Amino acid sequence: MDFALSPEQTAIFDMALAFGQDHIAPHARTWETDGTIPRALWPQLAELGFGGLYVSEDHGGAGLSRLDATLVFEALSQSCASVAAFLSIHNMCARMIESYGIDALKDRLLPKAVRMEAFLAYCLTEPGSGSDAAALKTRADRTDKGYSLTGTKAFISGGGYADAYIVMARTGADGPKGISAIVIEDGSDGLSFGGLEAKMGWRSQPTRQVQMDRATAPAENLLGEEGRGFAYAMAGLDGGRLNIAACSLGAAQSALDRTLAYMAERRAFGQSIDQFQALQFRLADMEIALQSARTFLRQAAWKLDCSAPDATQFCAMAKKLCTETGSMVADGCLQLHGGYGYLADYGIEKIVRDLRVHQILEGTNEIMRLITARGMIGK
Repeated sequence: MDFALSPEQTAIFDMALAFGQDHIAPHARTWETDGTIPRALWPQLAELGFGGLYVSEDHGGAGLSRLDATLVFEALSQSCASVAAFLSIHNMCARMIESYGIDALKDRLLPKAVRMEAFLAYCLTEPGSGSDAAALKTRADRTDKGYSLTGTKAFISGGGYADAYIVMARTGADGPKGISAIVIEDGSDGLSFGGLEAKMGWRSQPTRQVQMDRATAPAENLLGEEGRGFAYAMAGLDGGRLNIAACSLGAAQSALDRTLAYMAERRAFGQSIDQFQALQFRLADMEIALQSARTFLRQAAWKLDCSAPDATQFCAMAKKLCTETGSMVADGCLQLHGGYGYLADYGIEKIVRDLRVHQILEGTNEIMRLITARGMIGK
């Protein structure tokens, strides 16, 4: 058993880390204030292959493994978890289109998506269905030209910003088997958006409701088969959970690195505060927690790459462990900064705010525990 990253994987991490430090970190606070991310950033990331991380090379993607992708998101999140998580959503959608779309749809959407000339968004959650996602009410009715969709999606990252939306909508009876996945493109008749949401964190991501009033989509925009959309959505979330876990670890690592530097300079009672044994114990606990979570995350990613039978359970466990560990570490780092940790200039309070939502999205951590327990009982 080899726990070391390969030279190629190390190069991927270092490349993403350097890009983030040069092109994201200096602007993260400004983008947060503006409530959006400049579109000019995305083609730069696409030049590194990050617009189609696990899209196959046949369709212009990088063809990376899920483990490789977690390295990208962990590295980018050291500069800004909000930007990195936004990129994760786009990549999840691109993979779904490649996996389930017909050739005509792939030929039309994937080249622009991989070059990040077009940004993709994922629409599952509704105002009345969050954890009970299979209870969604958005309806897609067949027409002579394709589909007519009516309903509202909530908390959509990229709402009003993205160029195409993968919408989970009901084409059949109640329950998960009546749900299909359909791509609606920006500018479609009947598609509109709610106001920009004011959020605790992830403020650089424009988040709005996506509203459909007999919104139109051609028949070729159906992903896979009717009635299989919920299964496709859940499969996409396995990788999404790994990515959000990686984002938590990357941002928390950044907070810990900043804290070590601050403690070496901050003096109290005649010495730098990193010389106090009680505070050294707290640093050690945070380091142990981060290293443990990182190892577990990479094992879960390996299982997903290998299509292990328990991969979904491990992705759920990794998501819960890493997101809670990341928030715990970030909060501990803020405390070690004292009053300065509460100030925006030190960068810690933004990390605390950005990471809190990681325990809610991609499936709440309560649902992660449910998935885990069901996997145990099923054995």
